[in-house]
Amino acid sequence: MNLNDLQKHIKVIDEPLDINLEIPHLAYIEAKKENPKILMFTNPVENGRKFDMPVVMNIFANDEVVREIFGRDLDEIAEEIESLIKMKPPKTLSEKLKAFGKLFAIKNTIPKSVKSAECQYRVYQGDAAKLSNLPILKTWELDGGKFITMGQVYTKSLDGSIRNVGMYRLQVYDDKRLGLHWQIHKDSAHLFWEYKNAGKKMPVSVAIGGDPLWTWCATAPMPPGIFEVMLYGFVRRENPKLVKCISNDIEVPVDADIVIEGWCDPSEMEIEGMFGDHTGYYTLKKPFPVMHVEAITTKKDPVFYATVVGKPPLEDKYMGYATERIFLPLLKTTSPDLIDYAMPENGVFHNLILCKIAPRYPGHSMQVMHSLWGVGQMSFVKHAFFVGEDAPELRDYENITRYILNNLDPEKVLISKGVVDELDHSSVEELVGGKLGVDATAECKVKSVKCKVLSDKQLFEKIKALDESVEEIKQYMTDSKNPVCVIRFNKTKPAREIFDKLKELKEHLRVVVFINTSETYNPYMLVWRVTNNIDALRDVWIEEIIGIDGTNKSEIDGFNREWPPDVDTTPEIIEKLKKMNLIDGISEEKLKKFQVIE
Repeated sequence: MNLNDLQKHIKVIDEPLDINLEIPHLAYIEAKKENPKILMFTNPVENGRKFDMPVVMNIFANDEVVREIFGRDLDEIAEEIESLIKMKPPKTLSEKLKAFGKLFAIKNTIPKSVKSAECQYRVYQGDAAKLSNLPILKTWELDGGKFITMGQVYTKSLDGSIRNVGMYRLQVYDDKRLGLHWQIHKDSAHLFWEYKNAGKKMPVSVAIGGDPLWTWCATAPMPPGIFEVMLYGFVRRENPKLVKCISNDIEVPVDADIVIEGWCDPSEMEIEGMFGDHTGYYTLKKPFPVMHVEAITTKKDPVFYATVVGKPPLEDKYMGYATERIFLPLLKTTSPDLIDYAMPENGVFHNLILCKIAPRYPGHSMQVMHSLWGVGQMSFVKHAFFVGEDAPELRDYENITRYILNNLDPEKVLISKGVVDELDHSSVEELVGGKLGVDATAECKVKSVKCKVLSDKQLFEKIKALDESVEEIKQYMTDSKNPVCVIRFNKTKPAREIFDKLKELKEHLRVVVFINTSETYNPYMLVWRVTNNIDALRDVWIEEIIGIDGTNKSEIDGFNREWPPDVDTTPEIIEKLKKMNLIDGISEEKLKKFQVIE
């Protein structure tokens, strides 16, 4: 699979556009369309200089593209994995033949080494190996610099027995150094500590481009110690072909467009960031390891792959969906009563998960919650909602929300403490925070007085009379047993102070969500904001009513960490792209909904 196989999905942009902000801003807008395209920028420029390779963005542009990249339906791949997991010793000749076919599929996962490859057509070493020769993008105005955003970072253990590839951003410090954003929980960070403890340099190589499936494999949450490229072989039904790098012993895909080779000294750390991340917030400055570049190799005619992350929806929506489908069978091995799950992109994946299960006894949902919170990257999920077999489809978001609200029992809400993603900004303690689990699998059995729903205008007047700082309200799902009331207020005090006053209105309120931003009438972005901003241990109150504090936190709340800024576009860049007639196929209304423009 290469770009030629995806030609019908590619939109070519021939106008010269700057690698700083302009190219990524246009890709950001493209990803928010109903039917996004892959974008190929043939004239990337910087300060009048034209680069000799095109930039390709949104390679995982839409569902059809993902289907073509994988070569078959995602559910078919998942079913094949499930059949391997459940494989039993064959008894009959027919069963033996079927088993042989399955074992042959496993044989295809073993990587093959070759001696030469198209990714080494051009070789640059010494002074010729310059990162400035690559069209590396600066995506957001507050970014700490330029970042490689679609690099497959290949490493191996100190003894060479474990190989790993992950997709980590890399900040350009100068022509010869890159910042390696190895979050503390990631496999590469674990391997890094082996070298640090031994006081030895660590070989690192970064592959960019080639078959898009390599890039997805670099993001796949494989169990520790399992080389992610084996998944490539399983999906492609052929052995992955790798070639040894020129300057180190790392092996990379033979068809990569660009390979950056080097090493890192575990004793050397440098400040990396800020960076506009997939949470829709900037990740703040922090020390990370440094990669020193020894060589750069390329194809004869390379292209430079990049992605843009920020506020949803973006390309990671489609990459994440592929992961969700293909890894369902593996999740079922630890949670056999799990029927299905969904990770909505506006919950930025680790902030929100919806699970459908077949409960058989009291506390079953809680049992599954804990099992998921103990499995690999699922351990970073902050908020999990569990529904029964009778629930609507998990991606029928309106009806699944109504189902949850109709089955919401305060006594079946679990709040606990555990690890959170290193990118999470809302926890009081870095890396550790609140977990929220809601068991909505059965009819609510707690006797409660029916909510006396008022109009928004009537309810606003009553709330405003209690607290002048309230600026507007909006009610959702008023036809459910537990309507949601969103309250935006001028934050000069903690939301908790208003919540305590609202108990007077408990006959009219069930679930109250506090915000101090603009999402009152925008449920898609409201979910994004609130799931990002809450630590359940601090921000969820289950008393006479349920309160959720989705505001940005500060010293007012006793929050002493730095709160990061939103990832926002640069208005001047948007205006320039409009004047060039490059923004089309998306309405002003949608641009406002997704907070591209105000």
